[in-house]
Amino acid sequence: MSLINAEHQGIPLHVINHQNYPVWLEAQPENVGQWLKVTSFEGKGLSTIPAADGGLAGAIYVVEDSSEFFACGALANLLPAGQYFLHAEDKDKVAIAFAFLAGAYRFERYKSSPESLPVLAVGDQGVVDTATKLASATALVRDLINTPAGDMMPEHLSEVSAQLAREFGGEFSEIVGDELLTHNFPTIHAVGRASQHAPRLLDIRWGDNNAPKLTLVGKGVCFDSGGLDVKPASGMRLMKKDMGGAAHVLGLARMIMAFNLNVNLRVLIPAVENAIAGNAFRPGDVITTRKGLTVEIDNTDAEGRLVLCDALDLALDDDPELIIDFATLTGAMRVALGTELPGFFATKDDTAQGITDAGVNNQDPVWRMPLHQPYMDMLNSDIADLSNCASGPFGGAITAALYLQKFLPADVDWCHFDVMAYNIRALPGRPKGGEAFGIRAVFDYLQTRFS
Repeated sequence: MSLINAEHQGIPLHVINHQNYPVWLEAQPENVGQWLKVTSFEGKGLSTIPAADGGLAGAIYVVEDSSEFFACGALANLLPAGQYFLHAEDKDKVAIAFAFLAGAYRFERYKSSPESLPVLAVGDQGVVDTATKLASATALVRDLINTPAGDMMPEHLSEVSAQLAREFGGEFSEIVGDELLTHNFPTIHAVGRASQHAPRLLDIRWGDNNAPKLTLVGKGVCFDSGGLDVKPASGMRLMKKDMGGAAHVLGLARMIMAFNLNVNLRVLIPAVENAIAGNAFRPGDVITTRKGLTVEIDNTDAEGRLVLCDALDLALDDDPELIIDFATLTGAMRVALGTELPGFFATKDDTAQGITDAGVNNQDPVWRMPLHQPYMDMLNSDIADLSNCASGPFGGAITAALYLQKFLPADVDWCHFDVMAYNIRALPGRPKGGEAFGIRAVFDYLQTRFS
């Protein structure tokens, strides 16, 4: 059952900004005011108002600003089960409905007894459609990241990608296993060859061939042991989320297709497991990439940039107007900005500012980081064109971005997002677990740019 609908019936639910609460209270019947008084309701949060028959006569939810996308994120977890008819400013209803759905999200694939949740009637099919499209994209990202690696390997990412393409009338293709060598994707093959789950390059195409070309690239490392530079147990525990970049571009692609954005879209996902076996790539190996640059492997745990560099080189074949990649690439970015603020790098100031502004407007904040070219020296190799990571710990997010930039021409319009893809604490509308960071900001920017 859908958790929101366009009906005009249900228990009245008033969502009110704090500054408007006194005016609302003044207009209520005496029994409502008395109930709020005796329950010491202070005009903040939720109060349910009883009816004479013991049911609910209504509910009031007071927030600072109901236009903020997560202001009502806790609402679905606070209300008793039942259907509620929303009373709120029309301009705020999309944000409220999205927050309600985001907060109602549950990952219940492995649960035997799903819980009952309230339903929100908003009285407007347009609001239902918009909020559902946004929330469905977020839920897709969360579901993919939350799924344990055993059920989310490259072949499973392939199934999800193919299904998404079919749903919206797109095309899907893939290059699997040793075919990667035949088609010259050596770094994707090298990183994924030690797994029993064959590495793949997933490829979705959608949209009008005459529309502006947009290419999304997502890191799809379905599990990262670290390779022969093996991670400690604590570092490996959440590595089911290392395909978070792939999840992000699939969620963003879902929004683009659901809203029928005027773009010629391509989505490229190098999908691998960085496993340990006798044929695993080694520290000190030199790999010749698709672009022809040779890369010395300083650390096998810096594998994400290796699979991305081949995919980014392929992206150039179409000469797209804009390339955006998402990746759970570095712990250094988390040290710099924490887990809830995604950093991104951009080659064009106008693009970077547009995405940043969109993030502010949609409460989906992102923070631009510098492509500081002098740090490129940190990737020097004595025996190859470059190393896959710097030898020291400082500036790790920047050097990772600079590595990727090495595979792109100087004039390309490119953004690289380095995201956590996981909530380590619960916030309203954002439960612990897999999370979409920055995709609403990017989508809002794309809507403006390609409208």
